[in-house]
This record gives sequence, structure tokens and C-alpha cells, in this order.
Amino acid sequence: MACFRGFRISLGLQVKELNAWKQTKQGYCSRAFRMDQQLVECREIRKPFLMNSMLVRMFSSEVSVSEQMNLIKQLRERTSAPIKDVKSSLVACKWDIEAAQKDLRKRGVVLASKKSSRTAEEGLLAIAQTEKKAAVIELNCETDFVARNDVFQYLASSLARLALSSEAPTQQIQGLFPFGPRNMEISLDHPKLSRETTVQGAITEVAAMVGENVKLRRGFALSTSSSSHGVISTYLHTCPKPGLGRIAGILTLEAKDNNASVDALQRVGSSLAMHIVAAKPLFLTKENVSSAALESERDILKTQAESSGKSQIAIEKMVEGRLRKYFEEVVLLEQKFVMNDSVNIKLVLKDLSKEVGTEVVIGNFLRMEVGEGIQRIEAEESDSVAQAT
Repeated sequence: MACFRGFRISLGLQVKELNAWKQTKQGYCSRAFRMDQQLVECREIRKPFLMNSMLVRMFSSEVSVSEQMNLIKQLRERTSAPIKDVKSSLVACKWDIEAAQKDLRKRGVVLASKKSSRTAEEGLLAIAQTEKKAAVIELNCETDFVARNDVFQYLASSLARLALSSEAPTQQIQGLFPFGPRNMEISLDHPKLSRETTVQGAITEVAAMVGENVKLRRGFALSTSSSSHGVISTYLHTCPKPGLGRIAGILTLEAKDNNASVDALQRVGSSLAMHIVAAKPLFLTKENVSSAALESERDILKTQAESSGKSQIAIEKMVEGRLRKYFEEVVLLEQKFVMNDSVNIKLVLKDLSKEVGTEVVIGNFLRMEVGEGIQRIEAEESDSVAQAT
């Protein structure tokens, strides 16, 4: 009799709870009851079974260790966020993976803003190009480990393609012009990134994923002149995958005659782009050297020559000789060709002109290296802050 009474009470509790669920008509319920001495909770309806003509899914409020590890792995694969942040969000959201993913994105924006003041001198250069135009951008992070991250590399390549497709100001259609608008729209075809966002939004999203400061530092586009027959040549050093690297050399070769062999121009152009990376030229011609840089170098050389104790005439000759050496170091056309140091770049272009039957010149060139100048800039900013305080 006592057993029958206990059964009726247990059955009554179950019916009462089921009636309450019917009245709510919601897919979620936080109420619990005892069945076979086990606490059971109804949380959501996804893989239901039939009970009293009602679809209900019930499972234990405790998540097993193996299921926890599986959820951490899934969320990590979805977001690429640090494991510590992934677990923290899952615990805060009671192991609901969808809610945890949203929580990670909210946290990421805040964390990215906090990290924005940290030094980011690692990263990658990304190049995108067509026959007549090339664009290069520098995307910085804090460590080379993040620079090897798939999402970071995808973003760098996407920004380069965006720079290539963007139009230059009217007065700068040919030649070199800067790129870097943060509010431009960008479309991303990557499972871990928002498809439609702004440049700054994409950068903030990636910074949240990798847990480091990420910055689009600079970008440039280089194009050939519309009035001549030319090619764009590029070279990337330390290249983890096509279009990415740490040092970039870009130049335009332009021929006066439209019948000049494009293959010959591209062959020599590729070698010259490699030369630019290795030789680090600062100017195209001697005439491009600024008067300030020339006077500064002349004063340094004169001071060095005067310490020799020689006559003023000898000192002047020494200064002129060393200036020629300076031009060979910093002027592209005066530099010794790295692949054949018996000739300079000027002679390489002369030989190419003979080969294609028309004059060939370098229209413009660019050399970029990841992180160059960052420490010096930040040191100057620190000094200015110290003086202000």
C-alpha cells in the first residue's frame, strides 16, 4: 500500500510539471523534478522524444569532463580565441556554445581596445597585383607566432586585395600613393570572420581572436604610366605563402616602344626587385637625393677627413670621393647589381634597352620591411610624453 502511495505521488509530480510546460509553450524551461532519484532539468528542445504528446528533451545539469573538452575544442576551432578565454566564456554561459561564442565576441572588442597601446612590431607584408598595378600593406602584431596564424594571414591578403581595388586620388593615378582608410567596407570569405564589415572592424575582430594588438600600419599602391609600355615587378623575402612576406621590393619598368618584349621586361624586373630588397636603396637617381641629406653627409665626411691632418685640397678630394661611395650605397641607379657586381643598375638598364630595341627606365620603386622604424617612432613619442609631464 505504501509503495502504491509513493508511486502516485511521484506520478503526480511528473504530471504537474508537464502541465506547467504545456502552459508556457516555450522551447526553454529551467524547472526541475525528480525521476528515479535523479535531478533532471529541461533546458531546450533540439533532439526530442515523445512524452504525453509533448516534445521534451531532458538531460543532466552536470556536463561531463569529456563533453567539456569537446565543447572547448569546438569553440576554439570556431573562433581561434585563446583556450583560457574559450573555457571562461563556456563556464560563464553554463556550457552553452552559442551563447559562449557571442560572449567571446563581446569580450574581444573590449580586450582589443585595451591592447591597442601595446607595441606591435611583428607581422607581415601582403602584396596583390595586376599587370599594371601592385598594392602592398603592412599588418602588424606583437609576436611572430600570431603572424603565422591562418586568420591573420587571410586578413593581410584581403587588405592587400582591397588596396589594389581602391582608386587613387585623381592627381596620383600613376606612381606611388598611400592607402589606409579604416572605414572602408571589406568582404571576408572566411568561416571565422564576419562576412561584411569595415577594415577597422575586421582588424578588431582578429585582434580579439589572437589576443594581441593588431594594426594596419601602412599601405601603398604602385602603377605604371599610362603613356608608356611597362610592367610591375615584385619580390617578397621570407615568404610563408604566396603574396605574403617580411620584406618587399616593388618597381615599375617602362619602355618607350609598345612593341618591347614583355617577357624581357618581366625577367629583368624580377631580378631588380630582388636587388632592391637586398641593397636597400633610398633614392632612384642622384638628383633625387635631398639637399638636406647631401649636406649632412658632406659635413660628416669633412669632419672625418679633417682628422687626417692633410691639406684642404686633399680634404676636398677625400670628401668628393667618399660622396661617390655614398651615392653607390643609397642611389638605386648607382648601386652595384647584387647578381653581378661588375656592373651597376644603370648599365643593367642599358643592356636591357639594347635587347628590346628601345629605351627602358625605372619609373618608380618601393622597399618595405616589417617593423622598420617602429621602435624609433615609439621612442620619440615616449620622450615627448616625458617632456610634457
